[in-house]
Amino acid sequence: MREAVGRAVQVDGRSVYVEESGRGPDWVVFEAGGGLGRTCWDPVLPRLADRARLVAYDRAGFGRSGRTAAHLGIDDMAADLVAMVEAVVPGPFVLVAHSMGGLVARRAMESLRPRLRGLLLLDPTPERAPVYDTFDRTARKVDRAMGVTQALVRSRSLARMVSGNIRRVFPADTYAAMLAEDFVPAGIAQTRKEFKAVAAAIPQLRADPPVLPSCPTVLLSASRPVKGREQQHAVIAEHQRRWVETLPDGRFEEAASGHFIQAERPGIVADRVGDLLDRAPDRHAPSA
Repeated sequence: MREAVGRAVQVDGRSVYVEESGRGPDWVVFEAGGGLGRTCWDPVLPRLADRARLVAYDRAGFGRSGRTAAHLGIDDMAADLVAMVEAVVPGPFVLVAHSMGGLVARRAMESLRPRLRGLLLLDPTPERAPVYDTFDRTARKVDRAMGVTQALVRSRSLARMVSGNIRRVFPADTYAAMLAEDFVPAGIAQTRKEFKAVAAAIPQLRADPPVLPSCPTVLLSASRPVKGREQQHAVIAEHQRRWVETLPDGRFEEAASGHFIQAERPGIVADRVGDLLDRAPDRHAPSA
């Protein structure tokens, strides 16, 4: 069974649940994608436990974090990430973010940039990708579908059915925690809020994109699309590549995986975190 111990951390008047593990002088912070929290990093953390101090958390409203009636925007989530890092992490760190978490991480980077030793993004969708051109309409359709899901997950057997894609790729004990914490009515309600937050943020992100990372950056792109979405997947991958090419120190890499790279290919995620830690300037070097 999953036995990680965490603590509540106050951020911007909200409470987020943080789990710290690992050992060593280096630090790594993990930002989950939409609909998931700290537990989605379980397959990766043991592979880095001897290398660095590891910080995974649930955004406000998810998992073991405090519930919130507020509709938090991407900027609010980014502010929470910044506040959590300031409360928990004492020095420079590598930031790892999955999917929607990439938008949160990139916006938070505007404040965290001086402390970032490296950035690892797992299958994010850049705001310029055409899939976002009509995302307001997509968000309304998805919200209606998730409204049905929110009612269904009151039944544990139906909750297991609607979360089958998660059950198939995550370890059993991790999935059990996700089922108990995320695939419940409150968790689905928060996922709906975050999906709407992305839709609301896209016009702003397109008009005023987050500053580009100056630290070493790796983007891992999932190479196995969902059946029927091959063309959309190829377009997103091309936009991922284009975005990385704008960076002063960026690297694009395909991972033989579906969207949940941290579950399907945890080894490659851990390896790339290690690469970023190795490439980063000596944390003990005196400042100029």
